[in-house]
Amino acid sequence: MNVLDQKLHIAVLMGGWANEREVSLMSGNGAADALESRGHRVTRIDMGRDVAARIAEAAPDVVFNALHGVPGEDGTVQGMLDLMGIPYTHSGVATSVIAIDKQLTKQALVPHGIPMPGGRIVKSEDLFKRDPMPRPYVLKPVNEGSSVGVAIVTEDSNVGNPIARDAAGPWQDFRELLAEPFIRGRELTTAVIDSAEGPRALGVTELIIDNGFYDFEHKYTEGRTQHVCPANIPAEIVRLCEQYAIKAHQVLGCHGTSRTDYRWDDEAGEDGLFVLETNTQPGMTPLSLVPEQAKDAGIDYAELVEMIVREALRVHAGKHVEDVHA
Repeated sequence: MNVLDQKLHIAVLMGGWANEREVSLMSGNGAADALESRGHRVTRIDMGRDVAARIAEAAPDVVFNALHGVPGEDGTVQGMLDLMGIPYTHSGVATSVIAIDKQLTKQALVPHGIPMPGGRIVKSEDLFKRDPMPRPYVLKPVNEGSSVGVAIVTEDSNVGNPIARDAAGPWQDFRELLAEPFIRGRELTTAVIDSAEGPRALGVTELIIDNGFYDFEHKYTEGRTQHVCPANIPAEIVRLCEQYAIKAHQVLGCHGTSRTDYRWDDEAGEDGLFVLETNTQPGMTPLSLVPEQAKDAGIDYAELVEMIVREALRVHAGKHVEDVHA
């Protein structure tokens, strides 16, 4: 029997010590429950510093990587699993290193015709002297996910002008930040899943925020954000979102699934659509967007999780063939 058709022993890696630990635990336990419902044997691993020893002891057929943030999403865990020779879900080392770094992502995607906001890295210390660009602008950590540490600085912000040293914001927690012009408009997102036939966009969701912007709290607090799936937007914007998401998935070399987020200035039409980032390990919680779009496309949660696992095994088998012929 082909290994892609067998019942498997799957280690679900979750938790860790990043800012997104609790979200990762929700994603991981959801994926583990789904895989068990499909008849697979599951070992749940809350990642600590002894993670390599625990994975080696479990000796799984494949690892489902449900970690979010550093070190589970930045290539560190991926490199460890490559060294151990164990297949794992989602993207590999190089893709993870680039995609978690918002500035590197721009450098990879913009030359391929994918529009992204201009921006530059600024030292937090310099923000207390002058604004890095005209207000309004956005400040965000270079390599955090789930909108952790994002701030919008406007003319009437209560942080001062220039920003005061004692004002609350990401400049208190990070030595450097990415500054980008603020794009007015609507929040959109598109998920992509892989198969043997290639990447497929699942659709477009609009995120309508009760107040503020789509930050960590809005992403993971029930009732704070309305998900409109499919989005009530023009067909040409749907087409562009799906086109850019698939292109970003391919250019970055993503595997399994990814999610590309947008801001769309609906007064500017197609020229108002900008990619903000591509997430290589999107959340798999009950409030997460990829499972929601998959459901709308006729793929239930358990089937989606199993598809991601099967794709990991297919990719690993292809790598093994390449290594043999190298």
